[in-house]
Amino acid sequence: MREWQRAELRKIYDNPHGTRQAILSFPRKNGKTALIAFLLLLHLAGPEAVPNSQLYSSAISREQAATVFKLAAKIVRLNPNFGDVITIRDTNKELLCPELGTYYAALSAEKATAHGKSIVFAIHDELGQVRGPVSELYDAVETGMGAHDAPLSIIISTQAPTDNDLLSRLIDDALNARDPQTVVSVHSAPLDADPFSEETLRACNPAWGDFLNAQEVLRTMNNAKAMPSAESSYRNLHLNQRVEVSSPFISRSLWESCIGDVLKEIDGLTVFGGLDLSEVNDLTGLVLLTPVDDRWHVKPVFWLPEDGLRERARKDRVPYDLWRDQGFLQTTPGKSIEYDYLAEYIARLFERCDVQSIAFDRHNFRFLRPCLERAGLNESELERFVEFGQGYVSMSPALRALESALLCGKVVHDDQPVLTMCAANAVVQMDPAGNRKLNKAKSRGRIDGMVCLAMAMSVASTYEIEQSVYDVLAAQSPAPAAQEAPPVSVASPLSDDEMSILRNPQHPRWQETMNRYNQALAARDTEDE
Repeated sequence: MREWQRAELRKIYDNPHGTRQAILSFPRKNGKTALIAFLLLLHLAGPEAVPNSQLYSSAISREQAATVFKLAAKIVRLNPNFGDVITIRDTNKELLCPELGTYYAALSAEKATAHGKSIVFAIHDELGQVRGPVSELYDAVETGMGAHDAPLSIIISTQAPTDNDLLSRLIDDALNARDPQTVVSVHSAPLDADPFSEETLRACNPAWGDFLNAQEVLRTMNNAKAMPSAESSYRNLHLNQRVEVSSPFISRSLWESCIGDVLKEIDGLTVFGGLDLSEVNDLTGLVLLTPVDDRWHVKPVFWLPEDGLRERARKDRVPYDLWRDQGFLQTTPGKSIEYDYLAEYIARLFERCDVQSIAFDRHNFRFLRPCLERAGLNESELERFVEFGQGYVSMSPALRALESALLCGKVVHDDQPVLTMCAANAVVQMDPAGNRKLNKAKSRGRIDGMVCLAMAMSVASTYEIEQSVYDVLAAQSPAPAAQEAPPVSVASPLSDDEMSILRNPQHPRWQETMNRYNQALAARDTEDE
């Protein structure tokens, strides 16, 4: 047994408070199945055995359950000391120690055999494969331990892909509650670490340089680097990160590569938008795109009802209340989204910006239109709202345009947490012809922000970006009166490019160029004298 494995077991068995549950999470191919098999034998016929007790291992599939049993049985067969002590029943995947009256069986979620058990020790194998917050098998095993004084359950698994999955909830709850009888150990690469670095792999794989096949893992890393579609699976399985594996629309690394400085103010600028209206009390989003310097600056805004916000945050396991306090999420009064409140915001947007068009999901817009009219929008402004379907016909070209813009670095966002959450959750569904759409049903959480962004990009994709960021800044902040830029008619001692800088007071080289201009004029005046 390796020293890192000994250290993990000491945390469990040398806990002065006694251990009720232990969670060990590390990337695949770090000896998980072998560790499970030896722990089962330790409690079946070893020093930790409780006479006349039942032991179980649980797994999602029959195949995984059989893998654990077969390895435990193989260890018994290869050790002559076990021959007369442990009985193997291959058909039922059971091991027995007649002398102690202990019994072990492998359970799977595919067969309802976990109810009615009286369990003193259990190991949950790869609980990270459970999607969502509930597992009937896990609940049946855990509740079956209630009749014993000192039961022990151990979870050994790679991490689940999302925060809302059962294993993620167990880990987060254990870390937040700091229950002394719960031991948690997670070997995972930080999300901000370079995923394609051997150093990152070495740091989160405890068996690296030992029995782990490093060359095979490096080959997987290089494949993931070359094929973005394989990145999520690689990060989840080999870096043990919470990264959605199933067909994400965009990878985390691609989204992070587009983080940058977004314009703080968009007053007076050209704006395109995507509006996703919620049901009565769900998340509503409006994502704006402003074209500047051949890039689309992303400005999102989101709303939820104020009443019940904390309860919704607990239910969704998303810090809505914190995001509200930080200014990333707006709330509307009451228990439901008030469309009049949204209409007032949109009406002010039309007053401040040059709104070209806003794409909207036709669902519920019939309720918003009267509110927009009451807020003061005229018929010409209402015509800028473009109906946008959510099926393959409309959404597939929108996703293609958005994906192309992201890959080409044409999009810049400021990592707004609500939009980033939606980006991480967004999953695509493809029809036989290869057309794609965002699928809310298959996504693990809210994706409204990405729906808005895709719609906004669709209506904006034909627009030719002409505005310069310096023109924008100059329009928003005129030159100081004491140092006005020279008029065009002045015979300039500077080049045309330098004169262009002088007309944009917010240009980073404006002061430097102005000083040079004044020096050049002073020198010319001296020559004239």
